[in-house]
Amino acid sequence: MSHADETSGSRRDFLYYATAGAGAVAAGAAVWPLVNQMNPSADTRALASIFVDVSGVEVGTQLTVKWRGKPVFIRRRTPEEIDAGRAVALTDLVDTKSENANIAAEADASDTNRTLDEAGEWLVMMGVCTHLGCVPLGNAGDFGGWFCPCHGSHYDTAGRIRKGPAPRNLPVPVAKFEDDTTIKLG
Repeated sequence: MSHADETSGSRRDFLYYATAGAGAVAAGAAVWPLVNQMNPSADTRALASIFVDVSGVEVGTQLTVKWRGKPVFIRRRTPEEIDAGRAVALTDLVDTKSENANIAAEADASDTNRTLDEAGEWLVMMGVCTHLGCVPLGNAGDFGGWFCPCHGSHYDTAGRIRKGPAPRNLPVPVAKFEDDTTIKLG
């Protein structure tokens, strides 16, 4: 093999690798926008977590905020509502799971497993009926909690389904107190 054959072989190899490398870069540049479009948009990422000032929520009242396009009920319960929620036996419930994203999935639906604080004063739940997605009315229904007038689902003072077609308790989203007057959702 002559020196000229070695040189042309090296040039051929170089051109082959350079072309393959350029093709790989071009393919990556073409695919990147397609992959990147599947990421959540900036407005969706901004709504992943919100902070809610609850300093104006009086005992016995409820604040409704919109989070991820759905209503969230933030209720400051009265001592009577807390007592009513804690007096319910688990055997009286339609859904015996807590439906609380802040604790283990297998936790029971006791009142203490559904509230945000140990005293049971603060209840935070998605305001969407688990039957067909209607928005229940507060301070209504046969159990003093929420009532969905669309199909007649009754929830108690802890947001647990007690009567009607809804199959599950109102879900408790990821939430925590950031300080004494601010709740972080998400």
